[in-house]
Amino acid sequence: MSENAKLPLDSWHRAQGARMVGFAGYEMPIQYEGIMAEHLWTRESAGLFDVSHMGQIIVSGPGAAAALELVLPGEIRKLGVERMRYSLLLAPDGGIVDDLMVTRLGYADPELCGLAEGETVPDDQEYFYLVVNGATKHGDLAYLREILPDAVHVHHMEDRALVALQGPKAGEAFARLVPEVAALYFMQAGGFTWKSPEGDIGLWASRSGYTGEDGFEISVAAEHVEALAEALGGDAAIKPVGLGARDSLRLEAGLPLYGHDIDQETTPIEADLGFALSKRRREAADFPAASMILAQREQGAERKRVGLAIEGRQPVREGARVVDADGKEVGKITSGGFSPSLGQPIAMAYVPADLVEPGNTITIEQRGKAFAGIVTAMPFLPHNYHRQPKQ
Repeated sequence: MSENAKLPLDSWHRAQGARMVGFAGYEMPIQYEGIMAEHLWTRESAGLFDVSHMGQIIVSGPGAAAALELVLPGEIRKLGVERMRYSLLLAPDGGIVDDLMVTRLGYADPELCGLAEGETVPDDQEYFYLVVNGATKHGDLAYLREILPDAVHVHHMEDRALVALQGPKAGEAFARLVPEVAALYFMQAGGFTWKSPEGDIGLWASRSGYTGEDGFEISVAAEHVEALAEALGGDAAIKPVGLGARDSLRLEAGLPLYGHDIDQETTPIEADLGFALSKRRREAADFPAASMILAQREQGAERKRVGLAIEGRQPVREGARVVDADGKEVGKITSGGFSPSLGQPIAMAYVPADLVEPGNTITIEQRGKAFAGIVTAMPFLPHNYHRQPKQ
């Protein structure tokens, strides 16, 4: 078995007292002072997460937006400059290859796009920045390069790190370092300059994240990420947070984790991600397996991802069986754990269509013991995004 790779912040994590584990092929911090404390700190203040294992990709070339629509079911052609969208990378049969964020860039930033010094950029070029999951990034790259036209270039940004700053105090804390980021609203992004003690450092920041809180994902050259982590960590509102709390935070927010709650065996409708199918794309029915997916949307899928409030204090975990009155398996728990914010166990599961209404009670079997779960609307905890006021 090959050893896990080390992230650019590896030594910094260890100096902060992190307990490191293998995840997605990397050594990553699972916790520092404790999952419960880090979770609650993020909900109350601001947590700093290392997500450099995720894939950062630039897709560029003439007609790049139309090319991406060959594999994504969202509205990409009309996506505004420095605006971003959650989308799904679909297989030809409609299964979910990955979920990702896509942002349109307004220009060819040489540092972001991997351009050679002095390289000229034709006027007809379009540029998109994608962030994909760490465990799937190499497969995603191969799939994109296989499907997209030869004129469209897929560039893997292997020399950049990515950190996420999440929590209700993230906006004011990051603005103390880079004041211009205060102008961003949820799902907006841009290039910024951090005037560090070592000189000007370019950052790409989006107001987004995967905790349900306000916050940012910040891309920076790997050589500068430790200086950035030191600067952010020096703010009293910010503490480092590990993978353990990241998982419990996203579970409370009702956000699926690829490889657990969604995969190539699930469709967008089964996964309750129908919002990722843009109106124009639904009307055109021009994305992979559109006829099947749209039929599920109209008629309902045979199963669906739901949230569950688990009775009692003991959590149910991924793989636990959802059973009917005769003990026959009819579904599976895909994520489960104790919610620090709610003080009770919660879970996600795929259940038959006749059980998806909130309030239904289902039976879960785990290690020979029966548990009761109440189907609950997600998110379990309201999202706290910094949205632009409606005009």
